[in-house]
Amino acid sequence: MQVIKTNIATNDIESEYSKFTSIEHRKKFAQFFTPFPIADLMAKWLIGNKALKTILEPAFGLGVFSRALLNYNENLKIKGFEIDQNIFGKAKNLFEENENISINLQDYMYNDWDNKYDGIICNPPYFKFHDYDNKNILKEIEVRIGCKLNGFTNLYTLFLLKSIYQLNKNGRAAYIIPSEFLNSDYGKLVKSYLIKSKTLRHIIVFNFKENVFDDALTTASILLCANDNKSSKVQFSNVGNLNDFANIESIIENYPNYLTEEQTVEFENLNPEIKWRTYYQEQNALKYKHLVPFANYGKVVRGIATGANDYFTFSPSKAKEFGIAKKYLLPCICKAIDSKKSFFTKKDFQELQTNNKSVFLLNALNPDENVKTYLAIGEEQEVNKKFLTASRNPWYSIENRPPSPIWVSVFNRNGLRFIRNEANISNLTTFHCIYLNMFSAPKTDLLFAYLLTDVSRQIFDDNRREYGNGLQKFEPNDINKSKMLDLEHLDTNTEIKILEYYKLYRQSVLDKKPNESFVNKINGIFIEHYT
Repeated sequence: MQVIKTNIATNDIESEYSKFTSIEHRKKFAQFFTPFPIADLMAKWLIGNKALKTILEPAFGLGVFSRALLNYNENLKIKGFEIDQNIFGKAKNLFEENENISINLQDYMYNDWDNKYDGIICNPPYFKFHDYDNKNILKEIEVRIGCKLNGFTNLYTLFLLKSIYQLNKNGRAAYIIPSEFLNSDYGKLVKSYLIKSKTLRHIIVFNFKENVFDDALTTASILLCANDNKSSKVQFSNVGNLNDFANIESIIENYPNYLTEEQTVEFENLNPEIKWRTYYQEQNALKYKHLVPFANYGKVVRGIATGANDYFTFSPSKAKEFGIAKKYLLPCICKAIDSKKSFFTKKDFQELQTNNKSVFLLNALNPDENVKTYLAIGEEQEVNKKFLTASRNPWYSIENRPPSPIWVSVFNRNGLRFIRNEANISNLTTFHCIYLNMFSAPKTDLLFAYLLTDVSRQIFDDNRREYGNGLQKFEPNDINKSKMLDLEHLDTNTEIKILEYYKLYRQSVLDKKPNESFVNKINGIFIEHYT
């Protein structure tokens, strides 16, 4: 029997494939290849099962995991699944001499449910809920393993749950997946199943400064599972670079014994309702006293979603071209780049208009003839049949989002960015809206002064979602469920001092000479009063 030896310890095979395969094709099938050092580490976890004979690769690709495994044991019987005819053919050619490897051109989620394996290893496809047969696959999972899931669940977690279901006694699974489910709303039910199955042993979270995968956005994690009842706890590890893998290898070699009790949590103490970042990263909020829910002060909701920004947004010249009267144009910030400062004023809005930026949103209520003509153009272009517009009645109606006094950035690399909306205009989804309640509204300036500080950003960071290259994202509920300092604990004199610095900072920004020392002074006051 001959086994593949060529390039076994490299990604040359994947690199060659990528050279001659379009990015569009690879994205269509979510083909982001696993670096060989990572595949090798995951293979070592499976090899630790002394009874290892049968292996399942649910997303076979070009067999990087099989190549790693065969390097340790040439006699393993491996079964793979693949849905891309193109890569399937290349994989068949690569492994055609190995009788122990069978690759099936089938969708793993609908096949092979009744078979169990000693080892399962996978880098599953990363598809959001609207990019795959969401309804039927969720039903399949519910019927087969009795696990009801959120409709927003990503496909990669469904692969994981099915694989855990298919583990033999003493079987092991190694999955490399985006870590976002650990800290997302849809991940709660997934985490509940992981706790219930008592198979989760180790979560390794990558904190690489650069992406693990080319073209992949999300930060990765490795989940190591075992169906062996040898442990009652889960260990969390952080990996900053490939050199840190030596420590993970030591952990794998010593299983089920732990080298350290740090960042280990008993199954009974794992809480699926919270972000699991609390188990593997220091929580900044613990540094401060007198914390309250952010919801005490207001509520964050996303900005206006049009479903077709190019169609619905207008610059002054575009409005003139189509003869759209001003009463049908809602002043609106459409791009984050158009608001770079901490304060957005009426003067800023006027400058954007002067520079012919897209700063208006079509509000076609009771349309006149010109607006009707423009709507007809939209229907010719099938704008009315897009995902969001098709669900609206009429399709061109816009969401009811009154201007909010504060905006907050969605994506960022340096912590949350808050903007005081002094122009009182609307915003698209490039920003979230912060609406204050009746009790906090009179103290908008005080709240905004707090939001400008490093203290506030540190506390909010506990709820962030992480992506590759240091990119962070905050959904509205990530902020709504965050903590903040209770501003009611400030005495009147301290409030006055904060607002004095705030006004000085605001003026420096408007003068285009932002003086951050004033924000630093405000930050110092909060540290003095709340640590």
